[in-house]
Amino acid sequence: MQRPPIDEFALKETSPKIVGAGAITGDKLTSTYDLVEQMQYLYVRVVKAKELPGKDVTGSCDPYVEVKLGNYKGVTRHFEKKTNPEWNHVFAFSQDRLQASFVEVLVKDKDFIVDDFIGRIQFDLSEVPRRVPPDSPLAPQWYRLEDKKGDKIKTGEIMLAIWKGTQADEAFPDAWHSDAATVGREGVTNIRGKVYLSPKLWYFRVNVIECQDLLPGEKNRIPDVAVRVAVGNQAMRTKVAKGVNPMWNEDFVFVTAEPFEDPLVIFVEDRVGSNTEVLGKCVIMLSNVPRRFDHKPLPAKWHNLEKHTLVEGEKKETRFASKIHLRIYLEGGYHVLDESTHYSSDLRPTSRQLWKSSIGLLELGIISAMGLSPMKTRDGLGTTDAYCVAKYGPKWVRTRSIVGSTSPKWNEQYTWEVFDPHTVVTVGVFDNGHIHGGGKDSVIGKVRIRLSTLETDRVYTHSYPLIILQTSGVKKTGEVQLAVRFSCTSFFNMLHKYTQPLLPKMHYAHPLSITQLDMLRHHANLLVAMRLGRAEPPLKKEVVDYMLDVGIHIWSVRKSKANFYRIMNCLSGLIAVGKWFEQICHWKNPITTILIHVLHVILMIYPELILPTIFLYLFLIGIWRWRWKPRHPPHMDIHLSHAHAVGGDELDEEFDTFPTSKGSDLVRMRYDRLRSIAGRIQTVVGDLATQGERFHSLISWRDPRASALFVTFCLIMAFVLYVTPFQVLGLLAGFYVLRHPRFRHKLPSLPVNFFRRLPARTDCLL
Repeated sequence: MQRPPIDEFALKETSPKIVGAGAITGDKLTSTYDLVEQMQYLYVRVVKAKELPGKDVTGSCDPYVEVKLGNYKGVTRHFEKKTNPEWNHVFAFSQDRLQASFVEVLVKDKDFIVDDFIGRIQFDLSEVPRRVPPDSPLAPQWYRLEDKKGDKIKTGEIMLAIWKGTQADEAFPDAWHSDAATVGREGVTNIRGKVYLSPKLWYFRVNVIECQDLLPGEKNRIPDVAVRVAVGNQAMRTKVAKGVNPMWNEDFVFVTAEPFEDPLVIFVEDRVGSNTEVLGKCVIMLSNVPRRFDHKPLPAKWHNLEKHTLVEGEKKETRFASKIHLRIYLEGGYHVLDESTHYSSDLRPTSRQLWKSSIGLLELGIISAMGLSPMKTRDGLGTTDAYCVAKYGPKWVRTRSIVGSTSPKWNEQYTWEVFDPHTVVTVGVFDNGHIHGGGKDSVIGKVRIRLSTLETDRVYTHSYPLIILQTSGVKKTGEVQLAVRFSCTSFFNMLHKYTQPLLPKMHYAHPLSITQLDMLRHHANLLVAMRLGRAEPPLKKEVVDYMLDVGIHIWSVRKSKANFYRIMNCLSGLIAVGKWFEQICHWKNPITTILIHVLHVILMIYPELILPTIFLYLFLIGIWRWRWKPRHPPHMDIHLSHAHAVGGDELDEEFDTFPTSKGSDLVRMRYDRLRSIAGRIQTVVGDLATQGERFHSLISWRDPRASALFVTFCLIMAFVLYVTPFQVLGLLAGFYVLRHPRFRHKLPSLPVNFFRRLPARTDCLL
């Protein structure tokens, strides 16, 4: 596989014409949109019409309005047999593409063959007023319709408003746009920009304590009872307990979302061979469940178990009710993890009562994209219908879809409250698969920006590479231009956050296991995708999964290599210091070694200077490196991800389904390779265990002679250290370590030889 050039994936600083970056624009009043370039639009709001003349034999008409501006044409829906219709529809024409000097509004009658002309009205674009928010909306006016010759018709008026504005206009989000003229009126909804809110997620805990007075089907048999707890598509089961009064005291944690739709259902089941008999059932609505905000336990309650018996084909409820003892409550002190903890956008607990005040604002300007890869074919040409999705906290935003452009311009700005600087905003770019077909939305790429890496009140304008990993290798699918600003409203509160736990305190007072968190995260992802998929327009499941990094925990050779090299990179500083110290010990540079001797003598004579010297050294290093601090936010790095040098088979394995869908021969080959890698890891882990067992054997008397030597050495060192000052020992130890090479030999030292001869438990392994 050919490696891509390095500069192709680099971050580029840009200079867009935005007010926030210091650019001078003609309109200073649209400062609320100061992170995007101003886009000029001509707006036409068609409100209603009255007293339209009839065009059919019944004296009525099926009216609709057609707004024409050059080659662009927007159409409202039509009404059947209505002379006083109301549309309240807004059309937005981009002034960058205007090819006419006037706009024409026509009222027509819908017919089977040819639509009849009712009337029209024209406006000269040079006389259209300009509106700038926060001005009040322009009031619509009544206009008498004209015929094709320009004369006023007898009856028929239309109420409309026409003005010039920018994307800051409140009519912009719901307007029909001229750049989507090829989209039918029914499909306009699916290309509009929207703001979504994730459902409020809760953990809820079910503590199954015991049951009383169970009635098994066979009276003389001791039942094997288990309790199955289910809510929605989540279900868990207790261990099996014997008797009619069994006890478990087991905890289960589930995830749910407001508004609560699925009830909690408790089944008490008796295992009879391979069959299961339901001894009782209890249904509890989650809206009636108490809420807990700290680690204090809530009281348990007894619940009646419903049991129905079949009598001649009909259900008959038994009078005697068995009972089950439960402790159920919604956990408001946890944060429900629906994202990876490495780049979470929200760390607050579920309960709003436990929220702290915000520390700032995040403002994001989604300006444009360049060089997007064609994601579909239309009329024989490759094209893309791109839109962006940004997620931070529970708020998701979706820009409008730009139809048929590989270099779309959105220029939309959004704002979020920030409660923790150690969070990440994610921006994804997608191709709208709903346009001209109901396919899935294709992934183009995404960008992550960590807020703690941004300077406050500074506007970052960069073009971020959009990178995706495919079975054919890493690919750049374009660039997205963003403007980001993190404004701090309380500097003290922001600094205080650096001293607080990352997650709410319930995660530490009553921690959930890793297995529980993975399972709960999976169900939380399903809930978020399901709820957002119900919106209009829907945020599709593939979009939500990509933004939430679903499946990122799946193992791959590439990720393992990337993490290994990350560890080596972190240890490279220690390795470099070790090599430098080795050169000092071997007198590679005698002057430096002599200076180290002098420093060592000073620190041993004045040991109280050791810690101040270390911290002063770290301070000076930090001040020195401030000059070269990063000036740009981090971005996707193909080298750090080890995506530039990964093989085709490794990528094919990474994109394989779970469980696998490959053939047995290929799976066998990959399994053998995994065994080889695991064998190396096994050897390293075994070596570490051997060293630990040798350390324990010093005083375990497994080797009686070695333990006797070590115990005798400890006794001698106790007397030596008691009578010898610490400074003298430090000086002698330092001089011994820094001794000249002529006093060294290549054989291992005496302590190393002694340690390697100690016994380990490797002899006991099969």
